[in-house]
Amino acid sequence: DPTGPTEPSAPQRGEALLRELEVLVQDVVRTSSWWERHGVDCAILALSLLALPAGFLCLRSENALVFSSGITVLGVCHYTLTVKGSHLATHGALTESKRWSKIWLLFFVEVCTAFTAEHATHGHVKMHHAYTNVVGLGDSSTWRLPCLNRYVYMFLAPLLLPVATPLVAVERLRTVELGTALRTLALVSLGLYSHYWLLLNVSGFKSPSSALGCMFITRSLLAHPYLHVNIFQHIGLPMFSRDNKPRRIHMMSLGVLNLARLPVLDWAFGHSIISCHVEHHLFPRLSDNMCLKVKPVVSQFPVEKQLPYNEDSYLARFRLFSHRYEEFMWQPRDH
Repeated sequence: DPTGPTEPSAPQRGEALLRELEVLVQDVVRTSSWWERHGVDCAILALSLLALPAGFLCLRSENALVFSSGITVLGVCHYTLTVKGSHLATHGALTESKRWSKIWLLFFVEVCTAFTAEHATHGHVKMHHAYTNVVGLGDSSTWRLPCLNRYVYMFLAPLLLPVATPLVAVERLRTVELGTALRTLALVSLGLYSHYWLLLNVSGFKSPSSALGCMFITRSLLAHPYLHVNIFQHIGLPMFSRDNKPRRIHMMSLGVLNLARLPVLDWAFGHSIISCHVEHHLFPRLSDNMCLKVKPVVSQFPVEKQLPYNEDSYLARFRLFSHRYEEFMWQPRDH
């Protein structure tokens, strides 16, 4: 007897859905200008660099309001360069040139952020993105510190980030080649010493301790939302085992969450980290501005295909983690 067409398997359906979505997104990208694809985000990063002199000069003032403005400008610019800039550079989303992508990666990750480019790329792109919410691989476990209670973790631990970041970078240099280690040490030292030197010679700080204190304040200005966002958008969502993980489109729709738009964080961290995180995980090579542009297409697709599309506010996730901290921040269980 003749038989009808074979029903596609679940993996085949997942691949077909992803291909269908990719076509829709590629159509948007194809009709977008260079300014939309790269220019907007490059302009934001350029403005942040250009605003640095004003921030350092404001710190010369004895007026409390002007001095506070200087701290705010330097803090926001620091996070724009280190979070938004490093994130886009790690994904090669700032330019289509491989050579310039490498240059921007070293500048934003090593000079500005004081971290290692190789470990940033490996940990974020090759592990977190390739194995999103897979237990033991891309499950955001580096952000879990179960030895800390909820109050210490949520309110005090973020203040460790400015100090911990270069220390972790130095510790990880033992796993790279000597030439790479020396390059990273030189670029990290350049970034840290430049910040210190400018505070002494441009801002007019009189003592090393006051300059170091100001470095700490500016580099921790947005540390709390930075740590919170990194746990809010994955932890508390379904986790998967390596042998039983779903297809990519299902993994991203189940294991990734968008936060509601927040102007300061949209600017300093980027849309792909805040309000377009699902879009970013599906299409990691897109810039922040392009993630925002394709969001209407991507957000409508799960609705039509009856797939999850996770969204929540920063405050709602904060309340959820405050109440269920022990459950979320211990070792995850796969689904």
